[in-house]
Amino acid sequence: MMRFPLRLALWEGRATFRTVGAYALSITLGVAALVAVRGFRADVERSVESQARVLLGADAKFESDRPLPDSLRQVVDSLEGVGATSAEVVRTVSMVAADGNGLVRLLQLWSVDGDWPFYGAVEAEPIGSWQFDDPTRVVVDRPALIQLGIEIGDSITIGRARFEVAGSVDRLPTDPGFQSAVGPRVWLSRAALDQAGLLDFGSLARWDTYLRFDDPGVHGIDERYETLLAASGVQYVTATERARSLTRAVDFLGRYLGLVGLGALLLGGIGVGNAIHLFVQRRLTQVAVLRCLGARQAGVFGAYLLQAVALGAGGAVLGVALGMAAQLALPFVLSGVLPVEVRPRPAPATALMGLGVGVWVAVVFALLPLLAIRDVAPLRAFRVAEEGARGRWSFGRLATVGLLGGSVVTLSVMEAPTAGEGVAFALGLGLALGALWLTARAAMWVARRVVPAGAPYPVRQGISNLFRPGNQTVAVTVALGLGAFIVATVLQVQHNLARELDFDRAAGQPDLLLFDVQPDQRRGVVDLLPPDARDSAIPTPLVSARLAAIDGVSVEELSLRDGPEAPEEWALHREYRHSWREALTDAERLVSGAWWPDADEPAEGVARVSVETELADELGVGLGSRLTWSIGGREVESLVTSLREVDWDRFQTNFFVLFEPGAIDDAPATWVVLARVEGADSVAAYQRRLIERYPNVSALDLGHIQEVVDSILSGARRAVVALGGFAALAGVVVLAGALAASRHHRLREGALLKTLGARGGQLLAVFFSEFVALGLVAAATALTLSTLAAWALVARGFGFEFDPVPGLLLSVAAGLVLLTLVTGWLGSRGLLRRPPLPLLRALTD
Repeated sequence: MMRFPLRLALWEGRATFRTVGAYALSITLGVAALVAVRGFRADVERSVESQARVLLGADAKFESDRPLPDSLRQVVDSLEGVGATSAEVVRTVSMVAADGNGLVRLLQLWSVDGDWPFYGAVEAEPIGSWQFDDPTRVVVDRPALIQLGIEIGDSITIGRARFEVAGSVDRLPTDPGFQSAVGPRVWLSRAALDQAGLLDFGSLARWDTYLRFDDPGVHGIDERYETLLAASGVQYVTATERARSLTRAVDFLGRYLGLVGLGALLLGGIGVGNAIHLFVQRRLTQVAVLRCLGARQAGVFGAYLLQAVALGAGGAVLGVALGMAAQLALPFVLSGVLPVEVRPRPAPATALMGLGVGVWVAVVFALLPLLAIRDVAPLRAFRVAEEGARGRWSFGRLATVGLLGGSVVTLSVMEAPTAGEGVAFALGLGLALGALWLTARAAMWVARRVVPAGAPYPVRQGISNLFRPGNQTVAVTVALGLGAFIVATVLQVQHNLARELDFDRAAGQPDLLLFDVQPDQRRGVVDLLPPDARDSAIPTPLVSARLAAIDGVSVEELSLRDGPEAPEEWALHREYRHSWREALTDAERLVSGAWWPDADEPAEGVARVSVETELADELGVGLGSRLTWSIGGREVESLVTSLREVDWDRFQTNFFVLFEPGAIDDAPATWVVLARVEGADSVAAYQRRLIERYPNVSALDLGHIQEVVDSILSGARRAVVALGGFAALAGVVVLAGALAASRHHRLREGALLKTLGARGGQLLAVFFSEFVALGLVAAATALTLSTLAAWALVARGFGFEFDPVPGLLLSVAAGLVLLTLVTGWLGSRGLLRRPPLPLLRALTD
């Protein structure tokens, strides 16, 4: 039963692959993208999991924004009583000045009290310098030596104290790849940190208590002390949880890149389906002859199905090989954003997945055109058939369409971060394909009816080619359009994200943040600014507070409540930074209630407050709610008189809760100052004056932050663009195949025109008109769709304001038209060199 289909498939195999083989390359590119991304994700997850305890430097840790409370300190003591070891690390930031040359940099300060890290070896120079028993000596990350222009043995000033640099850290086992991108660190003892005077009230510091267990399998600490942890606002993190958090971002990036690769693969499937359709149309008479000779319908169908399987398998095998090669390169491309050093390892399961998906996509997309073979009657061999054949919408065709749609949705869900996003991707892809198909059909309809009568003959002939028998208008529009749609969407999203992360885009926007300013230092810090920056400086008070009660119900009671109406734990137990203002800023909008001058007077001893809308929802409060705050050891009653929306993306001092002026002015406070200082030299000079006069105040230069952000994102951008390039290249392959498939008709038409006296220049003009029209139709549709998709991702997905990029879109459109011209010319250039008669004979044969 299987001998005839197999023999027929082998006998026609060379002709099939000569005609359709180009489309296998589009399958190759799609499979390569999927295999590379899946393999890379597996490499990252394996590397992080195998180094979980080394990355944390411990088995677990307590994280807090203040010293560990006595209740949890007792927990640590009890764990040490059963064999655990602890170490405390305090993290903060401060201005650091090189005493020899006056260079100043904002660096991280990490004080180490204990034998941390417990796992892995610290590589420091000189050997043995990683120790903190001398409070007059510090160790620095090697980049700090470069930034400060110092060497080991030189002295630096931190806060109120001077220290000798005893050594440099070349490698710390706990560092993810992007940790040190935040800035180099200075390592010192807790006594040295206290000596510098940087842990005063209001300082931005974090306290981490690391734990090593004799039994690494200790579990359940966070569950056992859940209430205590929630009440004190302390987090408990295990090495395994830390590993998962490190891989989550890479996994999400990988899955989104996987969707781009899937787009390339589905584009290849469309190309295969289109090629099989054209191939089948040329074989219908031959199929009818076979039917006359006794071949069964199922046997002929099986033969061509086997060819489609072989086509998909060949492309998929090449794709697996290319994907594995790309998997080896991705760790280098993304080296700036990887959490660990990743060592690629071939994954047989991923290779088999790529092979199976490639074959499946090729077969599913080929099934629909192959069904036309089942409708061929033997009598067709004795008739002159029309160009093409219309398939009947039988149960088999409907089932095939359902299988095709189900396959696309299933593959999308497999690759997407969530099932909902997978369905949305499949739906969006379907809408894009539908829009491209409708545009191509509309272009054919318009070309048939609106060809300008006054246009030169080559232009009219070229436009008419859009609807001639055997035209490839739909195939070329879909192939070009989908590739351009993916690339233009990626580029527009990248442009908008880069714009949002560019702190310097707005003229006059603050670029310097001064924090830990004490009340008596506020005036002096501003006066040190250059004269042209003083008037625009914005000092803002910060008052630390914790929520004590809502409408008379204590936070402890509220924590015990359950159900949808219960307040969120994070909102109940976090430490707040409050402030007061006379008026709203341009980053705030009053939603309900009234601002201070128009709000009702509260009861004696009650302050009026304005609450941010999302926090109000999380706490379950509204206008008229009473909030009790613990501020500086006393309780302050407040009444919610307004709700505000806050644009947190604006670089301004934004707050969850604002008090009316005069209500908490006497509370312990620190100040932050926003200023704009033009020029890197002016910023550096101001930082030197600041550390000399006010060593406790830190200055955050947003220009350096911009550099850090760019360095972190550059690898991700390269990967996104590279994967978008896979899709674009797949579109080029499908385009070349689509134009090659119509080459027979184009050459025959050109030979006839040459016989009638057409010259080479006229033929070029005909083809030029046709290809420009195809490119413009595809470009207009693809760029419109990409703008809509980019808007949805930027505005809805990321919550940023979308800014279209006309210049970029015009460049993509011009490239698309040029690509169509070059590809079409390469496929038709033989016509210009050959005489018409031999060409017509070859085409007839």
